[in-house]
Amino acid sequence: MSEIDNLKKAILENYPRLSNDDTFQFACRPGVPCFNQCCADVNIFLTPYDVLRLKNRLKMDSDDFLNAYTLLPIDEHQNYPVVILKMQENEIKNCFFVTEQGCSVYTDRPWACRYYPVGLASPKEDTPADQDFYFLLQEEVCKGFEEKRQWSIREWKADQGVEKYDEFGQLFKEITLHDFFKGNKQLDPMRMEMFHMACYNLDKFRRFIRESSFMKRFDLEAGLMDKIMADDEELLRFGLHWLKFALFGEPTMKVKPAALRGDKP
Repeated sequence: MSEIDNLKKAILENYPRLSNDDTFQFACRPGVPCFNQCCADVNIFLTPYDVLRLKNRLKMDSDDFLNAYTLLPIDEHQNYPVVILKMQENEIKNCFFVTEQGCSVYTDRPWACRYYPVGLASPKEDTPADQDFYFLLQEEVCKGFEEKRQWSIREWKADQGVEKYDEFGQLFKEITLHDFFKGNKQLDPMRMEMFHMACYNLDKFRRFIRESSFMKRFDLEAGLMDKIMADDEELLRFGLHWLKFALFGEPTMKVKPAALRGDKP
């Protein structure tokens, strides 16, 4: 079992399960002895919305951002592609975006950084007791728990601005927690590429829609094409919707009659 799987197992079995109204004591600010230490030598898994926000913050094409700032780990037991934020290749392996004053991309920081020290677990079980729950990551290096500020989970989420991240996170979980993956079923290489493109490489996905036969195959509602060509959030919503069709065969897309008949354009 991998280190990540061990952590997931420990969280599900041993961590206290918190609700929106449960409270904790924490603060992170310049002056706390550990300030910035949590921004080094750490695995931060990026969500599709994280990549969208960061590449737009840096005014970069998706390809360029992914090549410069992320890693794509490959594991034989991996069900679908995951993207990890790359650390610098120095002694402390710190984040590219951290400065002495703190995070240089703070308003667009990733979901995991935004929620910390709160975590969100999605057991994906069939019983009512095993629903999403929150937990605390109380690491020895973190002195933020010695600060006196009290929060409820609900207050922390509002303060950290997670609403949009949660919205897209829920759409993403509908893909990653799909019943298709029960029994460790994996995507084939072609569907792996579809997943990676629609989730993480939005600029490539937009070019694919515009330049391939995509529009000849699918019947889109009026105005949708203009929206996804102009707005990354609309494109990501559409991509996650399309993946349910492309990966799992769900009827989330309407195929044009000519495409069903195999007519030549």
